[in-house]
Amino acid sequence: MAVDEYIQITHRELPFSTFDADNHLYETRDALTKFLPPEYEGVVKYVEVDGRTKLALRDRISDYIPNPTFNKVAVPGGAGIDITQGGGGMGTLVGGFGKMLAMPSPAAFFDPEPRLELMKEMGIDRTLLWPTLASALEERMADDPDAVCAVIHALNEWMHEHWSYAYADAIYSTPIISLAAGNDVAIAELARIAERGARIFLIRVAPVPTLRGRRSFALPEFDPFWERVQELGLVVGMHSGDPGYSRYINEWEGFGDQEMSISRHARRPSPGFLALSSEKDNLIDAMASIIGHGLATRFPKLRFMPVEFSTRWIRPFYAKLQRLAAEMPVLFDEDPVEVFNRNVWIHVFHEPDPKGLIDLGIPVDHLMFGSDFPHPEGMADPLAYASVVEDLPLEQQALIMGGSLEKAMGVGQYAT
Repeated sequence: MAVDEYIQITHRELPFSTFDADNHLYETRDALTKFLPPEYEGVVKYVEVDGRTKLALRDRISDYIPNPTFNKVAVPGGAGIDITQGGGGMGTLVGGFGKMLAMPSPAAFFDPEPRLELMKEMGIDRTLLWPTLASALEERMADDPDAVCAVIHALNEWMHEHWSYAYADAIYSTPIISLAAGNDVAIAELARIAERGARIFLIRVAPVPTLRGRRSFALPEFDPFWERVQELGLVVGMHSGDPGYSRYINEWEGFGDQEMSISRHARRPSPGFLALSSEKDNLIDAMASIIGHGLATRFPKLRFMPVEFSTRWIRPFYAKLQRLAAEMPVLFDEDPVEVFNRNVWIHVFHEPDPKGLIDLGIPVDHLMFGSDFPHPEGMADPLAYASVVEDLPLEQQALIMGGSLEKAMGVGQYAT
């Protein structure tokens, strides 16, 4: 089955190289289990419930991903929020996903060679490739840090075997690192992925679930890990997923311990309540911790790259940084605006006005496009974002559409 049976493939020839910051793989059924140590056998299972296959983690069925086999998936861009197609961006998903057209998954969603061919058809030179099912792991297994790290290690081993961490200088996969079991375990995993060519890793945008309770990854107790990250020069990927923040909504709605879910069958919070309640934003909290707890000051060469978060958070957060820098500089060891501009890269996800971000003061070489292909909330035609930046100077277009990410990753024209 070919992708173009369900979406129109547009090949674009742009006058610069392109690097998509947000593509996804769909995990095969053995991705979490093939390399799992014998003592953890049964921690991850696929079970049948009312004729549907579900993922069970430590015998608890998860609805986070409606179809964890990915044999059928929503059509890329099927949520209808792509701004290049007249959509309104992530803000229009307040009520969750509606009913969308499903398609059988082609080989390009599962395997590197057909994916590379699809990228060539689309005109994409390079992409970051993020896992999909893996975002369900840490929150579901938060009370067993050793099991969390064992499953993540198994996934990283599968990812390296199946995709490699740098396939044909075109597909850069993002293995995961968890700090749940402590610095030593995380540093050992970091060493393994670095030796195998990883240039970026994914860390969960949430407090770390340790045996001593949840705690920010930016606290000084984790400095031995961050020191090693800085030495190795790996990019710190931060992708949207389940941060566990649904518990704050659940308490007000009476949902108990219902997990975050993208299923259209899940109980949804009241739209009026959501509209009036306080914002609960894990990325803002993570940025506040990276800057406010001084992590980026202690390790100024770290590169934090949050991906697939609507850019609605940037302007109010940047304004807060500017206000606090002017009114209460004593709170920080460095100017927080300068820290943000130095250490944080921004994915202009469904952002209609990238020039506005540049005018705000964010360096253009810290802005990067990403399509979220082939997810339904993303873009069916990734390089269509070139039309959003076409009024910018060519040099700025080149940076946003690929150069910024090439520079941060040290690949392409910036390879050393």
